[in-house]
Amino acid sequence: MYHGRRGQLTSMTAVAAKIPHFTLNNGVKVPSVGMGCWMGQPGGGEIVEEMCKNALKVGYRHFDTAFGYGNEEHVGKAIRESKIPREEIFVTTKLTNKHHHCVKEGLEMSLRNLGLDYIDLYLMHWPQAEIDDRVLDPDEHPTFIDTWKDMEKLLESGKVRAIGVSNFSIKLLDKLLPQCTVVPATNQVQLHPCLPQSELKIYCEDHGIILTAYSPFGQYNPLFFTDSDFLHIASRHEATPAQIAISWAVQRGTIVIPKSSNFERMKQNISLVTLTEEEMETINLLHKKPGMHRSLLTHYAAEGRIFGWTYEQLGWPLGHDGRVIESATD
Repeated sequence: MYHGRRGQLTSMTAVAAKIPHFTLNNGVKVPSVGMGCWMGQPGGGEIVEEMCKNALKVGYRHFDTAFGYGNEEHVGKAIRESKIPREEIFVTTKLTNKHHHCVKEGLEMSLRNLGLDYIDLYLMHWPQAEIDDRVLDPDEHPTFIDTWKDMEKLLESGKVRAIGVSNFSIKLLDKLLPQCTVVPATNQVQLHPCLPQSELKIYCEDHGIILTAYSPFGQYNPLFFTDSDFLHIASRHEATPAQIAISWAVQRGTIVIPKSSNFERMKQNISLVTLTEEEMETINLLHKKPGMHRSLLTHYAAEGRIFGWTYEQLGWPLGHDGRVIESATD
């Protein structure tokens, strides 16, 4: 097999991982496992670039970044320099809050950053709009409905293959969907065994929307990795807890975007195992154990706000400490 110059990655040396693909509501196909490019803080530079290059080597063909991550340039460079045909790679990026009033310009900036001619999936990162460093109230213009209508127009340009949302609750989708000409292809939310989002998943499936799971292990707080039943399943399959979490997410029909810059963990995370119905049910019910039904992220504020909106405005049933305040019926 021809390897090209030493150290050069070619399309012949990089084989796509054998994982399921899901079909979005407009017919676009997306690899079920992608590489998340949020590094815990904006930027990442050469670390992100190297991570993406290694991910391509081990078979990843789906990359999830955002204008707000501050690393689109490095993600795009890794993709371009891989020599893998562009149509074989699925790229997701996101409209930042500060661009809700200038959606077309926001897309153009991301395209320039990435150095790509088109984006496969463009998401509204958050429902909150921000102008001149002020977060707008939910009923101020542009509302997320105004922003979505501008995103719909992007499809006519050919520079975006599909559009979707992120961090949208049932409450917000109930407001958005009656105003849509184009139904969001996906809704990207925090999703893992401690927060399976079952009610939201059913709602989205009923409307032709696929859920995408970000922070599938929690963010620096993989609480369920210590659960004895979860660890027993991992041991039974001779798999890591991360592999089990990803396999569970894919098997229940959700896209998942884990992040790892460790080469071996990258390979593990895209090597899925088949869980039995009993194992799936065990993981499905894990969140009902005492203290387990909760957010595992750390970006909630003491007063119960995120990016200027309260949890109530966002439609999230979370207390100030991130615990789900509803009964764990989903």
